[in-house]
Amino acid sequence: MRRVAIAGVGFTKVKEHWGLALKDLFAEAALKAFDDAGTGEIDGLYVSNMLAAPLQGQLQLGALMANALGKSGVPAATVEAASASGGVAFHEGVKAVASGFCDCVLVGGVEKMSDGLPEQVSAAMAMAEDQEYTSYTGVTKIGMNALPHRLYMERFGASAEDVAMFAVRSHENAVGSPHAQYPFKASLDRVVASPMQADPIHMLECAGVGDGAAAVMLMPAEKVKGSVEVAATTVATDSYYLSGRKDILTYGAVNDAAERAYKLAGLTTADVDLVEVHDDTSINGVLSIEDLGFAEKGKGASYVAGGNTIRGAELPTNTFGGLKARGNPLGATGLYQIGEVVLQLQGRAGDCQIEEAKVGLAQSMGGLGSTCAVTILRRD
Repeated sequence: MRRVAIAGVGFTKVKEHWGLALKDLFAEAALKAFDDAGTGEIDGLYVSNMLAAPLQGQLQLGALMANALGKSGVPAATVEAASASGGVAFHEGVKAVASGFCDCVLVGGVEKMSDGLPEQVSAAMAMAEDQEYTSYTGVTKIGMNALPHRLYMERFGASAEDVAMFAVRSHENAVGSPHAQYPFKASLDRVVASPMQADPIHMLECAGVGDGAAAVMLMPAEKVKGSVEVAATTVATDSYYLSGRKDILTYGAVNDAAERAYKLAGLTTADVDLVEVHDDTSINGVLSIEDLGFAEKGKGASYVAGGNTIRGAELPTNTFGGLKARGNPLGATGLYQIGEVVLQLQGRAGDCQIEEAKVGLAQSMGGLGSTCAVTILRRD
């Protein structure tokens, strides 16, 4: 198997892009990745997306985006794994290059959530859960997240303020991020005073609705000078139902994907300089930190509240704001995370830069931990 490196990255700013279509957003990010890589020649294309079918009535995104880039004829496919779509598409792109099947692959993710009314977006996001067993009850995605959130507080004695600090820290790290949707601080008082979405989750503990696209170019490492190498990429799944898990406060897919990634990379948590984790709600950020092995079970909230995840601290986390503050354009989110790690390792993160970063990890989840993708990157 060949070593794989990231040759270029590109983003759009996360916001409500009323004047742009899905293909326009994708093309903008892809062209930036081409420029960054110094080439637009590709022999493979993977497109990650979650909601184009229900919100835009659009299928066949692989062919559509190839056409938008003037690359008709290139093998292309769409990858859908809910909010883990970007990480899973990246996994597939790495396999294509590592195997020798392709020499230059573009992996791009795109989502345009502002095309739907709030109730349409909420119903579409609930499609990540079983429609016959779970979603028919009317429970929302945030409502599902409220179950582990409440149990975490009860089992470990954490307060609402303890858990909400994850959102506060993400906003602190978003300041200075050029592509963040909400690049400003949010105080703890402001977060816990915001309206309740699903008790005990407040509105400002939840990622908002946003449009965006992110893209990365993958090539054999020997062809990319001064490259950021893919040390490991893994994907794992867990029971689709919370009721089928041994413990709803442990996301088995995150555990499994992380353990395999550390083994493949020959690294431990102590070697990781920064992480980008899935914080679509504050409790998911806390549980992700724990299940990735960076904090003991039940200690994640206090670890974050203690300031350990801010820039310059022990474990800089969500260094451009994470899903909460950078934004969460679902199918593109995993690629934003990976691209942000690349910028950090190359010293191109601007105001968000972590000094001397050599190893970074990105983790994205589909559903409530039913799918997880973990990527570890290191500076060559």
